[in-house]
Amino acid sequence: MFSIGQLSKQTGVKVPTIRYYEQVGLLVSAGRTEGNQRRYDKEGLERLGFIRHARDLGFSIEAISALIDLQQHPDRSCQEATEIAQDQLADVREKLRRLTALETELVRISEGCDGDGSSNDCYVLTSLADHRHCRTEH
Repeated sequence: MFSIGQLSKQTGVKVPTIRYYEQVGLLVSAGRTEGNQRRYDKEGLERLGFIRHARDLGFSIEAISALIDLQQHPDRSCQEATEIAQDQLADVREKLRRLTALETELVRISEGCDGDGSSNDCYVLTSLADHRHCRTEH
């Protein structure tokens, strides 16, 4: 059995976050000792590790909940899990596309100023003040 502090140390998840995961139903509420301390079993530790990894990969709370539900029903097809992972991959690719556009614009703006003039004539400041100086939507 693990205290909430031990669970936190082993998974790297902060105590308030563990409590939040319990509140939203991702993590089963732990049993309590006579001293009212939460006690988690190995399954709770493994579940929290699963949640942590999924969050690190950017999955939403809702997606993680659906994945946990699939875990609890081993007779169901894994197609839903694949679709959830594919949706997350599409979201990541869209973020990468936007970040690449942002990077391109920032390179262009930062290279447009040699740093020798006054701030009154600074290309960076002028570009930030007026979006029409940008070449792409970002």
